[in-house]
Amino acid sequence: MRLCAQAVADHLRGVDGEHRGVVIGYDTRFASGRFAEAVAEVAAANGLPVYLSEAPCPTPVASFAVVDRGAAGGVIITASHNPAEYNGFKFKPDFGGSASSEVTEALEARIRDLQAGKGEVRRVALSDVERSGSLSRVDLGPPYLRRLGELVDLPRIRGAGLKIVADSMHGAGSGYFRRLLEGGSTQVVEIRGERNPAFPGMHGPEPIAHNLAPLTEAVAQIGADLGLATDGDSDRIGVVDERGVFVNQLEMYALLLLYLLEVKGMRGPAVRSVTSTSMADRLGARYGIPVYETPVGFKYVGPKMMETGAIFGGEESGGFGFGEHIPERDALLAGLRVLDLMVALKLPMSGVLDYLSERAGPSHYERLDIQFPAEERGTILRRVAAAVPREIAGLPVSAVNEVDGKKFLLSDGSWLLIRFSGTEPLLRIYSEATSRELVDRILSIGREIAGV
Repeated sequence: MRLCAQAVADHLRGVDGEHRGVVIGYDTRFASGRFAEAVAEVAAANGLPVYLSEAPCPTPVASFAVVDRGAAGGVIITASHNPAEYNGFKFKPDFGGSASSEVTEALEARIRDLQAGKGEVRRVALSDVERSGSLSRVDLGPPYLRRLGELVDLPRIRGAGLKIVADSMHGAGSGYFRRLLEGGSTQVVEIRGERNPAFPGMHGPEPIAHNLAPLTEAVAQIGADLGLATDGDSDRIGVVDERGVFVNQLEMYALLLLYLLEVKGMRGPAVRSVTSTSMADRLGARYGIPVYETPVGFKYVGPKMMETGAIFGGEESGGFGFGEHIPERDALLAGLRVLDLMVALKLPMSGVLDYLSERAGPSHYERLDIQFPAEERGTILRRVAAAVPREIAGLPVSAVNEVDGKKFLLSDGSWLLIRFSGTEPLLRIYSEATSRELVDRILSIGREIAGV
């Protein structure tokens, strides 16, 4: 952590960090708070004013604080949705989004130099930093909450009389939906809100269907209108409708884009990762906006949003960002906007999904995560690279996309994508199609192509 912190401090000194300072946030994982303090010790020793979160906080809260405070950058200690034994170090430049590949490569090079003894890691005791006044422990929440109140009609949602279950999955988002929506006829019931860095009952705090049985049960038990789940650092959103049905991440992308286009009346480009939905392209054609495709990862989506002046960007993982906010994934804002879409259309979520299907056409989706022996990676890559099918599941292959992995585009708009995960030792096979049966057939053929 200190090596990473020294590399960031060296970088920030080159962008006026001595005057603008650094924001440091952290999640609810084992030792995240201590790691954040270690970063603060190094940053302060390098002459940077430090704004250290006084408690675990969501990544979008810390990211917004970088912009709100005019800081030179930010560090967030989090492993987001990954399993409990993971932790991570996120660097945010002064615009609050993901750092570019050029910046991360420069940081990695500096870390390697430090490991090789080229330079030193400076450090002062935290108690000395606090006495000197160069470190402030701050509540990063209030400015962020005020900003969300400017972006969403919170009084309308508070007065809608909804029952909502909020599941923070033991992560940093605990309490935020309640704080945002209390004070009216809408009720927010919280589950898994206590800090538990073991993340019991799940592979990791990722808001996908097989991790959300407690949310589905709670929605049924209280007759809720919607269930909202946030991952370990609240940059990914998961939704369960009033029937207990999981709203998949591709549907979420399309719902949020539809909200901006139809409810908010906004116009401008949208950005999606290669793993996200073709409903975006159909909505783009219907409403006359361009849709840009990127490789997987918000480090690609965010910069493309900034480059194109996009109103919206997102990826299949459940991370969505909004152009008038920060170029960063924000599960809390995404959840509020889904609620606002329901209220504006005066429909239950199941009805909103039917409305989306009318506007964007039918969509069914599934992803397979397949573990494989590490020594098989090269063989799998060669198999997939050599595959040139003329048809898949009876549908002609109309194009092949190799932006990230290998994506087979089919004549009816369905698709198959095969790629390796960027964060875990997994092969991922994805499909979106016009029926559930067709998705299953396409995924089976994807496994045959990869030989797994």
